[in-house]
Amino acid sequence: MAVFIKKFSELSLKDLPEVGGKNASLGEMFNELSSEGVIVPDGFATTSEAYWSFLKKNDLDQKLEDLISDLNKESFKNLSEVGAKAREFIKSAEFSTEFSEEINRAYQELGSSEDIPVAVRSSATAEDLPEASFAGQHDTFLNITGKDALLNAVKNCFASLYTDRAIKYREDHGFKHHDVALSVGVQKMVRSDTGCSGIGFSLEPESGFRNLIHLSGVWGLGETIVQGLVNPDEFDVFKPTLKENKNPIVQKKLGRKELTMVYSESNGHSSTVTMDTPVEKQDSYVLSDEEVVQLSKWILVIEDHYSKPMDVEWAKDGETGQLYITQARPETVHREEGGRFHLQYHLLEHSEMLASGNAIGSSIAAGIARHLKSPSESHKLKPGDILVTSTTSPDWDPLLKRSAAVVTDRGGRTSHAAIVARELGVPAVVGTNNATKNIKDGQEITVSCEGKTGFVYKDKLKFEKTEIDFGKIKLPDTEVKFILSDPDRAFQLSFYPNNGIGLLRMEFIITHLIKVHPMALVKFEEIKDAGIKKTIEELTWQYKDKKDYFVDELCRGLAVMAAAFYPKEVIVRMSDFKSNEYANLIGGKQFEPEEENPMLGFRGAARYYHPFYKDGFELECKAIKKLREEMGLTNVKVMIPFCRTLEEGRNVVGLMKKFGLVQGENDLEIYMMVEIPSNVILAEEFAQIFDGFSIGSNDLTQLTLGVDRDSEVMADIFDENNAAAKKTISTAIKKANKAGVKIGLCGQAPSDFPEYAAFLVREGINSISFNPDALLKGIENINKAEGN
Repeated sequence: MAVFIKKFSELSLKDLPEVGGKNASLGEMFNELSSEGVIVPDGFATTSEAYWSFLKKNDLDQKLEDLISDLNKESFKNLSEVGAKAREFIKSAEFSTEFSEEINRAYQELGSSEDIPVAVRSSATAEDLPEASFAGQHDTFLNITGKDALLNAVKNCFASLYTDRAIKYREDHGFKHHDVALSVGVQKMVRSDTGCSGIGFSLEPESGFRNLIHLSGVWGLGETIVQGLVNPDEFDVFKPTLKENKNPIVQKKLGRKELTMVYSESNGHSSTVTMDTPVEKQDSYVLSDEEVVQLSKWILVIEDHYSKPMDVEWAKDGETGQLYITQARPETVHREEGGRFHLQYHLLEHSEMLASGNAIGSSIAAGIARHLKSPSESHKLKPGDILVTSTTSPDWDPLLKRSAAVVTDRGGRTSHAAIVARELGVPAVVGTNNATKNIKDGQEITVSCEGKTGFVYKDKLKFEKTEIDFGKIKLPDTEVKFILSDPDRAFQLSFYPNNGIGLLRMEFIITHLIKVHPMALVKFEEIKDAGIKKTIEELTWQYKDKKDYFVDELCRGLAVMAAAFYPKEVIVRMSDFKSNEYANLIGGKQFEPEEENPMLGFRGAARYYHPFYKDGFELECKAIKKLREEMGLTNVKVMIPFCRTLEEGRNVVGLMKKFGLVQGENDLEIYMMVEIPSNVILAEEFAQIFDGFSIGSNDLTQLTLGVDRDSEVMADIFDENNAAAKKTISTAIKKANKAGVKIGLCGQAPSDFPEYAAFLVREGINSISFNPDALLKGIENINKAEGN
């Protein structure tokens, strides 16, 4: 007897040929993961047998095959005509009485004899297979109520097997049209229109970093994310600390969420309307931290069950407050990457920046910008042009495949434009807000995606592309670490051969993310300039206590980098601005002295316990404490810069203890920068105070030679290869080794000069840290020095 309907309770992944990947996955989760707390709305699915029976009853098999044979497969100029005829064939056909009755019976059972609202989704029998992502190719109908409306929605799903985009997709991927059937999933409706919804990836979607869960969410229906109508909230969750029940949210980004999609009443028919989001909801995250953690735990369970990275859809019912998983399918972009080969792009020149937004991918493209308002203008886009538009939907797919890059005004990392750009391997900058305004049609531009923020520059700029085989790179015995400051590139750089981060400069985070002088937050009420006060109010509006703004923002920036390299050592240097640099922060001038020579003035350890900055240093310590204790990122060590005397060292370590950072507690190590001759002269004594050293070769060289390293006039004298500078470094290394503490060096010289690397290895250095662009050359030079 023919089986036309299967309940979710009867489905598993083995039923994929019958009900498609989407429905098979829903049944699998409903049956296998409910015991682990994952909540999936109940439902049923029509089978592929029901679809084939429908075609046979209405004599559509040959009609559709003949129609598709007329498709112009070179230019696809008659695609719209062929697709429209195919859909009309199906919509004008009739369901058998048996099939209609089975749908109605299953619907009544689902609603306990009541007409309940349901979601009606298409699931092709080849959909969501590892070979291709069919996401978005076929239609979905939401909030369907009543038997007649449901039957109509099922038929429309059948017809969506022949949308223009679905036909083109099958052609592009080599699927035979007459081999693909359409199953329809009918699922209890989650009233996310009054709640929120979104998407989750069980990896970092740009780099493929596996230890992260990325969530995005909007108010109302998730279609606003897919269509790129809004910039959603984003959350990054670190898996290892999630498993340890620590606070695993390493990054939160509040999206603008200007629009909310909700249902409109239309007699059981699927209908939605987009409304302006109230300002108070735009200014609020769609999920609490507890809900982010709950969803992340579910996604972790789903990934473990499927044994592969997953792409998940979630929804929260606004009437009950209950969270649900509404779909799960294998992630398709990074599934085959082994991490051995890496394409590295680097922009060689810069020009006027026209727009910036979320970077999708990690590559660069240059070409002619083409403004398109809709897919009907496809004739304007030539292969190699760069598509510039407000937003995209699945109807844009054929155009995206001709584009060298994509730039949109709206959309986040999980928008349609972002998803397709990743699959195609082209760079995209989405959510710019102003690209269509700032970029002229026909203008030559360059799209650069080298971190999490992407940039669009004027003109075609020069760039280089290098293929690196990480499998051929052997790490030397001497540890090789990064010098980093920008969280944007952390996940990508974590794939490079390395032993961690030897110097994490927090100044970049303070300047670019926090922007405010910490003492201006501590003493906000004492700020005299009304304009500065207003600016700080605007930056810190989410916080009752403005000091918490500094702690949270610093903690998040550091957490991204600590997570990216976990469990490898990440050494965070406490702030080392000079007084003139601190003064440039918002509100800074009121709290900084004017100095003739800031390089040798109020900087480093001396600041930390001074009344002028002591409260600011406490905020830095609170961020580190939160990072290590609340978030569980105990791979973080701290380093004190410019510590002139033993007394300063003891004062700072004691003050840190008072602020909750106790040396040795929870394996906390405190290092010192060796950058002053006194650090070398008294290295054995400093080793009694600190757990290790890192040589700052720039400051140590300038103070050994008595030359200002920033002076153009004296530039020819400043030389790290100078005999006195090298002897000072040699002495520091020998004394550290004798004292039994680790010592490293941060600087460019070991990558620029092979003989300098050989000198450091010969003297017994434990580690050398490099800027990202010098790391691979540094590894090569150290390997030569070690005779590898």
